[in-house]
Formats: sequence, C-alpha cells, structure tokens
Amino acid sequence: MPGDSFVGVTLARILRPRGRRGEVAAEILTDFPQRLTTLREAYLWDGTNPPRRVSVRACWLHQQQAIFHFEGSESIDDAARLRGLQVQIPLAERIPLPPGRYYVTDLTGCEVWEHGASQPGPSTSTSTRKSVSGTPLLVIDTPQGELLVPLAEEICPRIDIAERRIEVALPEGLRELNRER
Repeated sequence: MPGDSFVGVTLARILRPRGRRGEVAAEILTDFPQRLTTLREAYLWDGTNPPRRVSVRACWLHQQQAIFHFEGSESIDDAARLRGLQVQIPLAERIPLPPGRYYVTDLTGCEVWEHGASQPGPSTSTSTRKSVSGTPLLVIDTPQGELLVPLAEEICPRIDIAERRIEVALPEGLRELNRER
C-alpha cells in the first residue's frame, strides 16, 4: 500500500458499472491504451485519500473505453462504488517516450525562458492542453494573462525536464494573437 509518498499517473477514470459481475467502464486517459490490457495491478485513487493497490483480473478495450474487472468487485453494487475513481500506476512505470516527446506531467510547472535569455521570460508557470487542431499547447501564465504557445520544435527549441526549463522562440505576432482571444 503506498503511503503519502506515492506518486502516480492516471491512465483512466472509472465512469460506471458495466455488466453484472463487477466490471466497470472507464474513460481512457493515456496515449497508450493497449498498455491497460496488460496491467496486473493498479492503484485506485479518489483524489483525497492515499491510492489503494488492487489486482486487475482483466481489462479489455471496447468502443473507446477500457473495461476493467478488479479483484474484489463481484457485483453491480461493488462496481458502482468505484465510480469516479482514477486508475493509476506508479510514475516510474510510465512507458519511456522517444526523444522530443514529453508527458504533460513533466512539462507542467516548468520555467519558460525566451530563447537565448539569461533569465525567465514570459512566466515561471506552465501547464498544457490539447488544441482543437490536436497540437498540444503550452499554457503560460504571464502578468498580461494566459499565453498559448504551440508545443512545436521550432517554437520550443529546448526542453530540459531535469532542469524544469522550456526555452521558447515566440513567432512574431504570437503575443498579440493571444491578446485578441
């Protein structure tokens, strides 16, 4: 059982019971859904209490959802009690990414520097979100408000996760475009 020091990453969120034997349908929150079908154990977290480890009897993918059957969930009532829980694994068990790809959790909170600057640029607080076009966006908090920056190699030429630093080369007019939103 993990203590307060458990650091997990959420792969799915349980939506509702599915079936009569304690299975649940879950929203898939990972870019690697096939990984869910190989899990033998996971952690269930309610967002408040420490996550609890559970054995995964089975998991399969069905119509854009993951169907889980956890040890100890034998009925519709058991499954209903799992509604809203996050299915997590330890952060250290994430799939390694190829160079130039990053997990959102690794980018969140990084300092953002203007390319070539000796001190932080637009902000010291970042998060990410997906854009309508599918290109991830850095969401940078600045004194002038939120600045949305496409997470593209030409615009973010240097990302150093170990240093918690992202260098950006903002294209001409990007700040103005953000103010017009």
